[in-house]
Amino acid sequence: MRNVVITGGATGIGYAIARHFAEAGERVTITGRREHVLKDAAARLGVAYAAFDATDPDAVSEAVERLPATIHVLVNNAGGNTDRARPAPRGLRAVAQAWRANLDLNLMSAVLVTTALLPRLGEGARVVNIGSIAARGTGSGSYGAAKAALESWTADLAAELGGSGGSGGTANLVAPGLVLETEFFGDGLDEEGIRRRVASTRNGRPGTPHDVATTVGFLASPDAGHITGQVIHVNGGAYLGR
Repeated sequence: MRNVVITGGATGIGYAIARHFAEAGERVTITGRREHVLKDAAARLGVAYAAFDATDPDAVSEAVERLPATIHVLVNNAGGNTDRARPAPRGLRAVAQAWRANLDLNLMSAVLVTTALLPRLGEGARVVNIGSIAARGTGSGSYGAAKAALESWTADLAAELGGSGGSGGTANLVAPGLVLETEFFGDGLDEEGIRRRVASTRNGRPGTPHDVATTVGFLASPDAGHITGQVIHVNGGAYLGR
């Protein structure tokens, strides 16, 4: 039985990932900023939880002691497009704040949590970061740029975890396309928006949190030990990784 930590694990894709590992018999801890949401999700799943803001270095440092002493799987799922919750920026100061918000939520959250937990990652640890099709130039501004930076950092992390001695640690990134049944779009995606995105796929359907969760589960398995530093696209062919 392994210890699995999932950031942003109370809803949507994170919740599906937590359920996947819990149903496989792993010891799961979910994290997030909203304690009441975490508590309810943890009760439904039968897992542990730790509430903290993954973008706050002090909060991450304090939370480490509430996480397992040895971690075998870390899934950095916390993220979202912060531009959806704010008006269009006016002036350079507002532009800087808007870009930093997306970088903090989508990149720095993963960097801070992973860095804090590196001493606790066990032999052959698996780190899986959740990116986005937006990193491949789909026009999502600071959100896409942050996810592209996450891809680049994942490659560095793979080298660090693998080590010259071949310790077996891996780091990969799963990049979903359109996934419904999440909080990502809020009320901002209408039927026409869904239709356009589905039309760009090869299999004619939106993704589901389960699609992403099972991909993460494979990358975290012993069978994926020679897959590292990779971006795995889960988008029905809307972006062709070739």
